[in-house]
Amino acid sequence: MNTNKLKTYAQTARREFIEAVTERAHYYGLKENSIVPCEVKGDFTIINGCAFPRRVDEQRRALEEQVNRKGFSQVIEEVAYTWFNRFAAIRYMELHGFLSHGYRVLSHPEGSSIPEILEKAQHVELTGLDKEEVIKLKMDGTKDGELYSKLIIAECNELSKAMPFLFEHVQDYTELLLPDNLLHSDSIIRRLVNEICEEDWQAVEIIGWLYQYYISEKQDEVIGNIVKSEDIPAATQLFTPNWIVKYMVQNSLGAQWLATYPHSTLAGQMEYYIEPAEQTDEVKAQLAAITPSTLNPEELTLIDPASGSGHILVEAYELFKAIYLERGYRQRDVAQLILEKNLFGLDIDERAVQLTGFALMMKGRVDDRRLFERGVKLNVVSFQDSTGFDTEQLAMEVKLMDYDLKPRNLTELMRLFEHATTFGSLIQVPEELAKKLPALKQLSKATNSDLFVSDALKRLGKLVHQAELLATQYNTVAANPPYMGIGGMNCQVKEFAKGHFPDAKSDLFACFIERGYTLASSVGRISMVTMQSWMFLSSFQKLREQMLRERTISTMVQIGYNSFPSLNSKIAQATVFCLVNKWISEFAGTFINLNNAPQSANKQEVFLSKKSLDRFIVSADALKAIPGSPVAYWMSDSVRLIFKRSHRLDSFADCKDGLTSGNNDRFIRRWSDIDFRKIGFRNKTAEEAKNTFKKWFPYNKGGGFRKHYGNGEWVINWESDGAEIKNFERSVIRNSKYYFREGVTWTLFGIYFGARYIPPGFIFDTNGKSLFPNTCSYSCDLNLSFICSKVVGELLRAINPTLAFQVGDLAKLPILDLNEVTKTACAKIEEQAIAIARTDWDAYELSWDFQLLPILTTSSEPTSTLESSYASLIIQNRDIIAKMKRLEEENNRLFIEAYGLQDELISDVPIEQITLTINPAYRYNSKFTEEEQWTRFRQNTMEELVSYAIGCMMGRYSLDQDGLVYAHAGNEGFDHDKYKTFPADDDGIVPITDHEWFDDDAACRFFRFIETAWNKDVLEDNLEFVADAISKKTNESSRDSIRLYFVSGFFKDHLKTYKKRPIYWMFTSGKEKAFQALVYLHRYNEGTLSRMRTEYVLPLQSKITTHMEHLEKDKDHASSTSAANKIQKEVGRLRKQKEELLKFDENLHHYADKKISLDLDDGVKVNYGKFGDLLAEVKAVTGKK
Repeated sequence: MNTNKLKTYAQTARREFIEAVTERAHYYGLKENSIVPCEVKGDFTIINGCAFPRRVDEQRRALEEQVNRKGFSQVIEEVAYTWFNRFAAIRYMELHGFLSHGYRVLSHPEGSSIPEILEKAQHVELTGLDKEEVIKLKMDGTKDGELYSKLIIAECNELSKAMPFLFEHVQDYTELLLPDNLLHSDSIIRRLVNEICEEDWQAVEIIGWLYQYYISEKQDEVIGNIVKSEDIPAATQLFTPNWIVKYMVQNSLGAQWLATYPHSTLAGQMEYYIEPAEQTDEVKAQLAAITPSTLNPEELTLIDPASGSGHILVEAYELFKAIYLERGYRQRDVAQLILEKNLFGLDIDERAVQLTGFALMMKGRVDDRRLFERGVKLNVVSFQDSTGFDTEQLAMEVKLMDYDLKPRNLTELMRLFEHATTFGSLIQVPEELAKKLPALKQLSKATNSDLFVSDALKRLGKLVHQAELLATQYNTVAANPPYMGIGGMNCQVKEFAKGHFPDAKSDLFACFIERGYTLASSVGRISMVTMQSWMFLSSFQKLREQMLRERTISTMVQIGYNSFPSLNSKIAQATVFCLVNKWISEFAGTFINLNNAPQSANKQEVFLSKKSLDRFIVSADALKAIPGSPVAYWMSDSVRLIFKRSHRLDSFADCKDGLTSGNNDRFIRRWSDIDFRKIGFRNKTAEEAKNTFKKWFPYNKGGGFRKHYGNGEWVINWESDGAEIKNFERSVIRNSKYYFREGVTWTLFGIYFGARYIPPGFIFDTNGKSLFPNTCSYSCDLNLSFICSKVVGELLRAINPTLAFQVGDLAKLPILDLNEVTKTACAKIEEQAIAIARTDWDAYELSWDFQLLPILTTSSEPTSTLESSYASLIIQNRDIIAKMKRLEEENNRLFIEAYGLQDELISDVPIEQITLTINPAYRYNSKFTEEEQWTRFRQNTMEELVSYAIGCMMGRYSLDQDGLVYAHAGNEGFDHDKYKTFPADDDGIVPITDHEWFDDDAACRFFRFIETAWNKDVLEDNLEFVADAISKKTNESSRDSIRLYFVSGFFKDHLKTYKKRPIYWMFTSGKEKAFQALVYLHRYNEGTLSRMRTEYVLPLQSKITTHMEHLEKDKDHASSTSAANKIQKEVGRLRKQKEELLKFDENLHHYADKKISLDLDDGVKVNYGKFGDLLAEVKAVTGKK
């Protein structure tokens, strides 16, 4: 089946059906914001001056009532969906020969564009079809469209006898909205026939796929936001892959049958059935006590409480059929029995229920040719709200005492279903009301001549029926319940979940797990596919503990990545499991892990391969051994024993969540954005920080995967002890007594877990969670050595194997009593690791403790070249990387031995997990070869050299002084005496041009920098080395290559380095790049733009004009036509640059006159947007056009 084509068709069809139905609504006088009144005159209904048959009045009024109750858009969406479903159903049936007359309704078997039913109209026998009128319209020759619509409606009415849920007798309001022009070559019917090949219609599964794709665009619109009640079906719909459905049905209903009949031949037919593990005699005795000796197929029941398009029920039909046939039933008798006695389905989406009913009828029709004539009553129901159900009036009109009922019984039923289309199967029928359902059902069947009473009783019947289904207990509950986290729930749903499912309120799927317990019989089976988050997250801990305490997991398959190929495979990671609705002590469940397969692997194929290494036999008691009871079934007995005989980490350290600012743009900055003098470093207490009168303080915000030290990039406004942020209503200040203390931090989210030392002086964020030693026996170094070890990686996989590392997860880590020798050794290792990581972090200018580029000092040769300096740097780096690897592996060895995990873990650390910036394997994507990684490292090293040189030109750095020299504001206090060896620019403006117009442009200054930093005798060799590293082109000189890099490459790299918060701002004339200049943020002042204009822009205009004049003369004396053409091309280029420069000058003049000042506290994101289009990459920096 080509699901891509189905998706393309269904998404387009939805828009077209909605458009077509909307046009019909307009035709009958209904629009979004207005309704044209209609009136009856004789045999006609008059709408907007047009006459229609009288019966249209009743249909139009019914439509009007729906619009007033639900809103125009929702009614149009529903009707469009219904007609889509009807046409899809008719298409399926005509291709399977299920239509009574034998003709195709939407197509022609010989490929004609005229539908076969229209061609044979005079021979068609359908109830209610006026034969004479058909012949008259057929003979007319011009009314095929009208005739075809009548045939469609007659077909729907005929099918309504067998499937009223989908083909309501089409004299209701949906008839009015039947799309027009159905015979056109581009009609919605033609596209349905032409765009989905006939082979794809062979399996009824196509109905489910069409359903998913039809609402997928609606799903995209609403997902990620708070979901309105009417949008819940679209937001939560997900078509379950067929193999998962088979697994659920076979390991619940199938397992139940095989428990009673272990020698049944059904086991051989169930490809996804998991044979139970061998159990102890005690467990076997418990199983025998709850397993019936015989089962009557007609008494077995299975419900899907969130049935969607019916995929699970369709699969269950097949298994029920096999059960019946095994017990000797005739095949033609089976269909009605299954549909009426065995299968039950509930959903809040009426259109989905239509498709479920249809799919089930199609399964039955295959087995029973006369099924449509048998008046089959399906037990598949779409929930109906009780809104508008007038119980008081009904109570006055009927004699409730005759039925042993009281008005409160009606009121209670009405209130129960007030929001039925929102809460669906999560609604639980109170016990007292359940006892009254038989009486209420009897009342609903009463006859009454009063129209109000008659309608009210019909509505009562529907409410009673859905209450009966909810109050019943079933042998099997199987579902793919809706997935909606608390962030997507509207207030109504959130309050309902909190009130009725307090242990499961974090997600709707978890609420459905709990609801499954009450829908299943006391020893029934429950099977669901859900997100795997409930297995591990602390928010589901009570749900897990109750499940492990009161139910029994018989089988589970953790699918993980690529659970639903149509979704993001990294986010939608699922698990599918089966429960016995009773606790069986010491039962050994079977768990299969598919998550170890490649992320993109076909999980069905992985499952069927049945790798023994991925199968685990585990009891609930074993799962409960780990704090929080995560379903960490793969953990060994050794690991579980560690948890039993250890102390928790929070006995030795306080694990704390950090601050939430409520507005990061307001309170948080990159440290390089602001005046460096305003940052307070290394304060050990809040009082000490307050007394510095600084505004900004280091802020630990998490960051990427890195161990031991680093990621210090942010500062927070904590002026006056955080007065402003404390008074901000959306901020949450947590654990402030730990601010500024020495500790250990880690990043909340990541594929790998990496912890780092934080020296005194930091405030920490909720994404930079931290721990603080509370006993001298476990220092920061020792804590960090432990949680950086492989042992902790394994233990965290047991506690919470997700991508989020919560405070509670770290707090639960087991701490064993280590001997003093091991403690001392581990702490010493970590001390060295921190020192190496700190030196590595500080070797790059993103660190506020950056001192000097290592390449400037690595070579010991008296006349070193840049190449020899780089070679020395690489030797040094390799030694450092190797040393860190040895330290980490020795640390691993010590903890692995201390925790007795030698048989499960090895001490080796993959090179890509040595988290030093000087390590290319860590720094770059692992898809690169080692040679490619080192090539990129050389390129980046030269780019960093260029950046440092720019810093020296600007005065940020100096060859005469290590560290940050000037990062103040407004050029105030700039001291030129600090830049003797290599002078800084006078005003922090460095031009960049593609031609050497100025001898102080970036390229010329860079050449002088290299000449100064290394021996000038090897200048050209050094420039060649730089140019080669930054991708020098063939036949291009090194100087030209470097100049081109400044013109086109430097600022892009600078944006990446500084994460779109540049400190060197690129002013640019435009795409011709006639003029560009870097301005150092910290030296910018009100006179900077005027100086740029007078020093560079105005002189450049004269230089270009003069150069063009020289070129014109050269052209006149050119030696050849080609030479003259080449000169002319250059003249043309310069002319464009001159025109661009004139416009830029005008704009620059305008902004220079404004004398714009900057408040660096506002940050780069705000300040960069003050100069209009004078600056490059404005949108990237500010996020605005």
